[in-house]
Amino acid sequence: MSNPKTHDENSLSLGTAAARQLATTTKSEPQMQGISSRWLLKLLPWVQVSGGTYRVNRRMSYAVGDGRVTFTSTGAKVQVIPAELGELPLLRGYEDAEVLSALANRFVQKEYKAGEVITEAGKEADSIVLIAHGKVNRIGAGKYGEPTVLDTLADGDHYSYQALLESQDHWQFTVKAVTPVTVLILQQSAFEAVVAQAPSLNKHIEEFKARSKKKQDTSGQAAIELAAGHKGEPVLPGTYVDYETAPREFELSVAQTVLQIHTRVADLFNDPMNQTQQQLRLTVEALKERKEHELINNREFGLLHNADLKQRIHTRRGPPTPDDMDELLATVWKEPSFFLAHPRAIAAFGQECNRQGIYPTSVDMNGNMIPAWRGIPIVSCNKIPVTESRTSSIMLMRVGEKNQGVVGLHQAGIPDEIEPSLNVRFMGINEKAIMNYLVTAYFSAAVLTPDALGILESVEIGRS
Repeated sequence: MSNPKTHDENSLSLGTAAARQLATTTKSEPQMQGISSRWLLKLLPWVQVSGGTYRVNRRMSYAVGDGRVTFTSTGAKVQVIPAELGELPLLRGYEDAEVLSALANRFVQKEYKAGEVITEAGKEADSIVLIAHGKVNRIGAGKYGEPTVLDTLADGDHYSYQALLESQDHWQFTVKAVTPVTVLILQQSAFEAVVAQAPSLNKHIEEFKARSKKKQDTSGQAAIELAAGHKGEPVLPGTYVDYETAPREFELSVAQTVLQIHTRVADLFNDPMNQTQQQLRLTVEALKERKEHELINNREFGLLHNADLKQRIHTRRGPPTPDDMDELLATVWKEPSFFLAHPRAIAAFGQECNRQGIYPTSVDMNGNMIPAWRGIPIVSCNKIPVTESRTSSIMLMRVGEKNQGVVGLHQAGIPDEIEPSLNVRFMGINEKAIMNYLVTAYFSAAVLTPDALGILESVEIGRS
């Protein structure tokens, strides 16, 4: 069998098949699918932290945060972790493990179906309720007597510790299950029985009551006494501005890797592209992706974990509706800068707008048309996690030191710097002829005031 012809003897010019053998292939630089737009890195104002540490000074606050508690489950039985009771305002800072265990053991588990009433306005308020799983609406009376949803509570939330401090008081609201709900309830009588046997707990509660009576403004900060609208010569109030005695400090975090390149590759395969430069370029891109991931997810300084618990709200139905986005705007109502959401969460919001016949506008950001809500851009970020149950979060923030917002922290001017707060250091060549480069990025983030960051949680995506 003869081979097929590779050359036409009647041709008057060189064929493309033969010419290709002598041509230099046009090629791209190495591509990497993991490179994203990294909007958070672009939009955050970066503050120079020359000493490696950034201290956030605030006014003295008497408000005790409404923390969320964590539970364990064995089969259908749910229990609150005793140490997690320290997240309740009443027990914040109390550390007697034996007493906390005694309290945890007195919680009673109850189940409710969607639509069932858990507590009813006007009935005696004699317990605290922890929501172990599910979602509930807290409903009160509107201006004209109609029912109004005051807020939505979900896994880890609670109400109402005040009931344990007072006798013969009544619920001022109704709580109704939105989904099947599992709750743990501690009766006032059970709580008082533990207090009677634990002098340290009784002392802690009295101190809590004393702090609660100190004058504070609507944000829970120590009040600044002022007078206005007076006539004549009344005695004006004396005042001073108190500060937190132990302000939080943020040390710059680090992301590092060692890039390894064989000298033979660096010497022989640099035409037409420098192998060392390409390896370094892709390594730096990967480091920046990790930097944005840490700014969102790091448990010490990441934004998802540093939003004030009073700034976290839940969707009312599951998918992110225009109403939910408006409620999120109400948490960061002073000069909001931008929303940050996973691309799937943005798509879910678009679907809800389509269902209601609402068409959000777009805004121009650096030449890119970005979807917006109420004129505030909604920028995408694939670092915001999507859970196995297909839920995510949407963040809204105000940025900048001047605006008392969210800021990025870095230290420009470090040795061997190739970008602000990012450097590459040659570490030498080992006995296997491999060159080593240490690639490092230093960074962190800080929320200057609690109302600079709000989060819409439990956002369902992909619901048909």
